[in-house]
Amino acid sequence: MNRIHITALLLLCVFGIGGCSAAQEAPAEKPAEAGSGQEVTPAEVKQSAQPAAPAQSETQPNEKKKDAKRGSLLIAPIPISSPAIGSGLVLVVGYIFPFSKSDRVSPPSVIGVAGLYTNNETRGFAVGGQFYLKQNTYKITTGYARGNVNYDLYGSRDLTGLKLPLQQTGQLFRVEFQRRVGWKFFLGPQFSTGYSTLALRPSSGETPPAPPDVGLHTNLTAIGATLTRDTSLNRFYPTNGTYFKFTSDFFSQTLGSKYSFQSYVTTFSKYLSLSKNQVVAYNAYFCATGGKPPFYGNCIYGTSNQLRGYVAGKYFNRYMVTTQLEYRLAWPWRFGMVAFGGLGEAIPGGDQLLFTNNKFLPSGGGGLRFQLSKQYHVNLRADIAQGRDGHTFGLGVGEAF
Repeated sequence: MNRIHITALLLLCVFGIGGCSAAQEAPAEKPAEAGSGQEVTPAEVKQSAQPAAPAQSETQPNEKKKDAKRGSLLIAPIPISSPAIGSGLVLVVGYIFPFSKSDRVSPPSVIGVAGLYTNNETRGFAVGGQFYLKQNTYKITTGYARGNVNYDLYGSRDLTGLKLPLQQTGQLFRVEFQRRVGWKFFLGPQFSTGYSTLALRPSSGETPPAPPDVGLHTNLTAIGATLTRDTSLNRFYPTNGTYFKFTSDFFSQTLGSKYSFQSYVTTFSKYLSLSKNQVVAYNAYFCATGGKPPFYGNCIYGTSNQLRGYVAGKYFNRYMVTTQLEYRLAWPWRFGMVAFGGLGEAIPGGDQLLFTNNKFLPSGGGGLRFQLSKQYHVNLRADIAQGRDGHTFGLGVGEAF
């Protein structure tokens, strides 16, 4: 979602309420068949939503019941224990709601806040929102995060096994504005600005060499574009359809950024419903970086659930590709389970000498689910995953993809 380590973590907590995807919630009344690709005009929605005059008095009590519960409040205190940032707590508070009660086409909007604190003095907060407007014509996503994270940067080649303790302080503001351009595609510009400061933490043993960014206050500003397409009916728990997203960020010194580089991210997900309670989900992900980015501006393996089972901080490279498959089963009493597996690779560029851990990186694991919101089927997830170097355990709100 962004290129500053701490702010990326927190913004994912906020937008993780929506599963980090812009899928579409099923409308209360469907003027057109789902997945047909047919556009729905505001006039058609108004006509389909208008009740007949003789039945108006009979529908008023039902309408009052619906108005009584407009949205869904989510509160999730999430314990974390990570080799990268220590043990602590993430508190996520979110609210899911229709932006306009008269709009029966737009998916529900989301606002949220998140706070993070761990025993290695990592801390931060984030606030953000994602809004669907005017019969699903416009989509606005915005967020702000600030904090500091203490983590280890791993060595490579002959220095594999060594760790460099770092403290990174930063903040980020990001906004995306998209308009529907037809066939469920949304296209629009995005803007992000922030800063990052790196410092060395005390270490008692041998460490790999420090990157050139240490000790520097770095401003990062970018403009770019986002293209998305979603054919699923529920953005929080997709059971059918597909999701596609392409983002590009262009950091430039002419915009006030210290570094000039480019970032491109593409993700594609496919969802297949086997039965009422069973779903198979597939995801493919590709990241590429051009120009001369700071080391944390590269593709970072182990973030954004690409893939689970890896600690962020070991694999930083110019290119990254992953693919994974997940089986999801809903149980009674709000519970559920998942099983997943995948394969990926972090690939260095030709001029990249600092990070050269390019090899296939498999992942597999499973987890449990608990519904925080029955209205929108938003799950609290707990996953344990095994990677090439070890295992990780993670908790979050919303599905992994």
